[in-house]
Amino acid sequence: MLTLVPGVRGADSPLEGVRRVVFLGDSITYSGQYLEYVESVLRARDPSLACEFLNLGLPSETVSGLTEPGHAGGQFPRPDLHERLERILDQTKPSFVVVCYGMNDGIYSPFDDARFKKFQEGIHFVRGRAEAKGAKVLHLTPPVFDPLPILAKTLPAGLEEYRQPFQGYNEVLDRYSEWLLGQRAQGWDVVDIRSPLSQYLVKQRINDPKFVFAGDGVHMNSTGHWILARALLTHWNVPADALTAPTGEQAMAGLPHGPELLKLVQQRQRMRKDSWLTATGHTRPGMKQGIPLPQAERQAAEIEAKIAALIAPKQ
Repeated sequence: MLTLVPGVRGADSPLEGVRRVVFLGDSITYSGQYLEYVESVLRARDPSLACEFLNLGLPSETVSGLTEPGHAGGQFPRPDLHERLERILDQTKPSFVVVCYGMNDGIYSPFDDARFKKFQEGIHFVRGRAEAKGAKVLHLTPPVFDPLPILAKTLPAGLEEYRQPFQGYNEVLDRYSEWLLGQRAQGWDVVDIRSPLSQYLVKQRINDPKFVFAGDGVHMNSTGHWILARALLTHWNVPADALTAPTGEQAMAGLPHGPELLKLVQQRQRMRKDSWLTATGHTRPGMKQGIPLPQAERQAAEIEAKIAALIAPKQ
C-alpha cells in the first residue's frame, strides 16, 4: 500500500484525518478524469495532504440492482454494487467514500416509482454499509443525460420496453437528484454536480446550439469532468476563484509543478484502478485485469515518491 507522510491539516478541512478516499460509481467514475483533477489540485495546493484517492468505479454498474432488457446487446446484465461492496470496504478500508450513481439506475426509461424506490434503497444500502465500517460518505448527484447528440436513437414516452434511451431521461435524473439533495436535511453530505453541468450546457448553446460535451449523451469529455471536479473541490473548501480556468489542464498549469503533477497522478490512477477492480472482484465481463495488486502497489509507491519529491517545499 502507499505510505503517505502525514501533514498538518486545517481544522476546517473535510479531509482532516482521512487516510483513504474510495470513489464508487459507474463508467463516469471509472474513466477517472474528475478524480484525477481533484487529487491533483488538492495535492498541488497542499503538499502535506496525507490521504490517497482510490478509483473503484465500474462501467455499467447500478446501485439499484436493476438492468434493462437486452443490456449490452444481451451479452450481460448490468453489474450490481450490492455484489461487491462488502469486499471493497473490507479490502480498501476507506476513511471516506464518494458515491456517484444514478445515470444507469433509471435504466434510461421514463420515471417509474418502483425503479426510483430501488435507487433509494441502494443509496441507503451503500451509505449504511460504509458508515458501519467507520467511513464518512459523500454523495454526488447524477450527472447530466444529454439527448441532443443521439436524438435519432432516443425513444418517446409510452412504450412497454426501452432498449434505447428515453428522450426525456434527463428529467428522470432530475427527480433522482432532487431526492438526494433533499437528504441534506437529514445531515447527508451531498454535492450537486448536475446544476453546474446543466448551466454550462445552456450557456454554451446560446452561441452554439449544437454544442455537446458527451457525444453519446452520457460519457462526458474532459470539460465535463473538470466541471464536476470543480463542484467537488469547491465543496472541499478550495476557493471558487482558484478554479476559474476553463479546463483542468489550464488550472494545473497555474499551480506549482502542476502539469508534471497531473501526469504523475494520471499515471498512478490509471495503472492502479484495474488492479484494484480485479483484486476486489466484480461480475462485469470485458474489463482489463490490470497487473497483480502487489506489483501495482509497488509501482504506485514509486510514483508517490516522485510526487512527494516534486511538490515538497524547497528548503
